[in-house]
Amino acid sequence: MSKLQLRIFDGSRQLFSAPAQFLVTITDGNRTQHIRNFYPNNDMTFDLPFFDNFGDDYTAVVWANGFKQAGFSPVLLSDQYLKTLDIMLISNDPGFSFVDAPWDVVNARYPFLGSDVDNAAGAARYGNLLDNTEKSLACLLNICEAMSQISLSQGTPLDYIKQLCWDAPYAPAQDRFFAWCDSRLIDQVKSAAEAGQFAVENNPGFFHPGATSSWKQIQFGEANVQLTFHENDKMVIGGIDCVLVEPDIDYYQDLAAHAIFEVIPNALTHSLSDPTEVYVLRWIAGRTAGVPEFAPLYTITA
Repeated sequence: MSKLQLRIFDGSRQLFSAPAQFLVTITDGNRTQHIRNFYPNNDMTFDLPFFDNFGDDYTAVVWANGFKQAGFSPVLLSDQYLKTLDIMLISNDPGFSFVDAPWDVVNARYPFLGSDVDNAAGAARYGNLLDNTEKSLACLLNICEAMSQISLSQGTPLDYIKQLCWDAPYAPAQDRFFAWCDSRLIDQVKSAAEAGQFAVENNPGFFHPGATSSWKQIQFGEANVQLTFHENDKMVIGGIDCVLVEPDIDYYQDLAAHAIFEVIPNALTHSLSDPTEVYVLRWIAGRTAGVPEFAPLYTITA
């Protein structure tokens, strides 16, 4: 037998505290369903068959009334140790808490947000984003946090970002932002790709009009950072040659899945990737991979 510990968290990144009945569904790699029942606890352990083959690639899905379904696959189980899986549930109508993201904190962590103006102007611009486009701010904080966790041969991608683009058509959006970056970031990403951290996206202009090159992080199954460069757009900032970079986070690593389940539906419905979905997917992926917790400067509320 193998053992799976399932823990359920909420959008505050804490164990789910509100009373709830969790519908848990667990299926093995042979597509045989072993668990489908309601449980009142946010922390539970299941005994499941061990196959010593692909049957041990389990899928676990959790749902609660009023909350979005979430899950993870594959969850590789073993008869030698307890496997812990952390799942996050957020409300069907989620809100945001930015109490940990006042201007002085955000500007200190990400100085490129206000590098082109004085502090008062930067604070006013940030306040307008906070007051009017919460999803765009959530996206910005998601991407910055994720980029801070990518180790290049020299620093992280954030170390190369020099100035955020605040004005249309490049203003922060709920699914991406544009910024001026040190052009040396391109070579850093190429080096990371050779080391197996990124995969090149061919024909980047198809998904990103005007783009000349693009690479996607491949560390996780979902919610990886993509860095897309517009090398024909250039600027010199502080004596540094810069190009336009377009960071975003896709739901899916696989290009076909990205097109079928994200790009095409968004085009048909004229919608954009939701930063709350990115938040959940990236948090679960990070917890499962055992890397430092994905903890952007905000939380999701009910």
